[in-house]
Amino acid sequence: MVQETRLSVDNLIMPLFVCEGTGVKSPVGSMPGVNRFSVDLLVEECRQLEQLGIRSVLLFGIPDVKGDHVGYDDNGIVQRAVRAIKATIGKLFVITDVCNCEYSEHGHCGIVVSGDVDNDLSLELLSKQALSHANAGSDMIAPSDMMDGRIGVIRKVLDTNGFSNIPVMSYAAKYASAFYGPFRDAADCAPQFGDRKTYQMNPANVREALREVELDISEGADVVMVKPALSYLDVIHQVKQNFNVPVAAYNVSGEYSMIKAAAANGWINENSVMMEMLLSIKRAGADMIITYFAAQAAALLTKGER
Repeated sequence: MVQETRLSVDNLIMPLFVCEGTGVKSPVGSMPGVNRFSVDLLVEECRQLEQLGIRSVLLFGIPDVKGDHVGYDDNGIVQRAVRAIKATIGKLFVITDVCNCEYSEHGHCGIVVSGDVDNDLSLELLSKQALSHANAGSDMIAPSDMMDGRIGVIRKVLDTNGFSNIPVMSYAAKYASAFYGPFRDAADCAPQFGDRKTYQMNPANVREALREVELDISEGADVVMVKPALSYLDVIHQVKQNFNVPVAAYNVSGEYSMIKAAAANGWINENSVMMEMLLSIKRAGADMIITYFAAQAAALLTKGER
């Protein structure tokens, strides 16, 4: 009766990786329990998640052929996955990642010109990708690229093309973190040169995060995200205290893999540490938590273990 914070299955969003082929369920070596799925098996995975009470998934596409145009191909891997899920599991809320890193050979989040990411050129590419996802049936667009001005451009292109009802979840405070390593294995998107510090945020800064969030809200973001979660609980709290919009937090791959590795060595109780971590993210102020632990946590929550 006096518990101040409660974690619910409704708070959880499951990230999923979709790849080309048929009958593919390919384990990600650095993320035990996480797989790449072909579209047919992705649909089956989504069906199982729905049975656990999970209401939403976040899709990342891994194409066989890469290029700046691949992300907005109407027959691209994410677009086909969205259509397949919607045709089979109509009530599942499907969020799609909008970025260029998984689709480009260079692994950066925008268009590269003379060795640098060109912010303004990238906006057109990202808006095309967002529109393509909306046309495929995506329920929410989630730009993760961190290009300046992309929320306003995406909001405008969605509204102009009859998708004013599609919300945008902005990776508003996405830090240049060392915790993303396993994800880059899973999505095959490690930068082939340089790093992402020129467009992702300095881990030392909080006031900058608040400015980024404020700008994205002014451009039309419906949900704002802090990424990573565990090392940035203070940022989640500050965003929640300062802005009256839903706040998401991404419990990223490195946070997931550390717990899995420690548990595999018998150093910690995996379920207890997982649930304590997720509760801390909720306590900091996150309304929704994107986590690779979603299915595992949902199974415990349905048994009343919090």
